Amino acid sequence: MFTTTLIFAAAAALLNLWLAIRIGRIRTSAKVSHGDGGNALLQRRMRAQLNFVEFTPFVLILALLVELSFGSSIWLALAAALYIIARVLHGIGMDHETGQWPRMVGIMLTMLITLALAGAALYAGFTAYNSPFGQSAPVARTA
Repeated sequence: MFTTTLIFAAAAALLNLWLAIRIGRIRTSAKVSHGDGGNALLQRRMRAQLNFVEFTPFVLILALLVELSFGSSIWLALAAALYIIARVLHGIGMDHETGQWPRMVGIMLTMLITLALAGAALYAGFTAYNSPFGQSAPVARTA
């Protein structure tokens, strides 16, 4: 069972809803139904959600592939939890005009977790002789 990725995907979906609700609140208060209406806070919140949408599919796919390759593990669950925390920090940090520590920590953690998952996926890809879908053919090596 792929419980880590399943919970991670649910948390990401809920976080995306939270980001959208934050945008909706500004739209309602500023009476902006399309675009950003020149509202700086609305622009930053829209960008925070877009940044989330840019990173999250890759991170979720990598997490799933890593879980398929190695199974559920505490480090994968920790990476998923840290990713969600990072994205909340980033969203909060984007409310400020200048770079605030939540935004910086959020994006740094996002990039580190993406890199770690990509590294784990690469490792699994190059050493995958026992995948959950059966034996893979050995890679031919030349001298």
